Amino acid sequence: MAIFDEQVCHLGEGPLWHPQRGELFWFDILGRTLHVRRPDDAAPDARRSYALPELFSAAAWIDADRLLLASETGLWVFDIESGGLQRLIGIEADVAQTRSNDGRADPWGGFWTSTMSKSAAPKAGALYRYVAGEMRQVAAELTIANAICFAPDKSCAYYADTALGLLYRQALDGDGWPLGARETFVDFAALGLNPDGAVTLADGSLRVALWGAGCVVAVAPDATLGARTPVGATQSSCPAFGGADFTTLFVTSATEHMTPEARRADPDAGKTFTVAQAGQGKAEPAFRLDLCGDFK
Repeated sequence: MAIFDEQVCHLGEGPLWHPQRGELFWFDILGRTLHVRRPDDAAPDARRSYALPELFSAAAWIDADRLLLASETGLWVFDIESGGLQRLIGIEADVAQTRSNDGRADPWGGFWTSTMSKSAAPKAGALYRYVAGEMRQVAAELTIANAICFAPDKSCAYYADTALGLLYRQALDGDGWPLGARETFVDFAALGLNPDGAVTLADGSLRVALWGAGCVVAVAPDATLGARTPVGATQSSCPAFGGADFTTLFVTSATEHMTPEARRADPDAGKTFTVAQAGQGKAEPAFRLDLCGDFK
């Protein structure tokens, strides 16, 4: 484990490796900032940062020049060069009490994103899918929805409710929509653990960040828990694979809710970490903006 970037985030989240640019993007949600850095650039000023107008939390890549971003009011197309934003569609834009949380592109070119109460009020959040210009709510009454990721064979999606300590598996039909009821995949609460962000590997296994445990845990396709990879901060929040061969694991972290005493005991809290040869990851699919009608 090594520190990838020294920037201390209040709530580091949403890391995304851009496969065409060879760069890692990640958010400080509460700091209203999007960061980006190339792993092979060690210069002190190598990181670029974009100030954001509201709370943004997750992203997908569209092409070499644009990202899809999820915010507290909807989905946006982000121009990487200029930092410009164009609104694509609203999500709970009239509900001031909620914000976006986790999110990821799916293998069909769509995007899944979750909402939650800014105060983490119970059951105030939901899970949405947007694809080909269509937005649907796919799960309701979630508290802190996280860990959105997809099996490589497209058979299912995974997501968690961190507040309940449960990681779910949701079967999907041939078009990527939920098929039947979700099932509990791993009961982390029974182990006293809090699942946060997650990512799937090429072999169908998962890596799940454990908030408060300072690590990322391997989960096999049959739900067996494997080894834990330590992270240099207690509040490990979300993993992503990247690098030239997708064997490098990046993990964000946070200082949210930490007392001064806790900060002193956890001096690297809020930084972003990297672990070499952490497993065979895969490129994230692109969000298919071309399927969304007249948007340019």
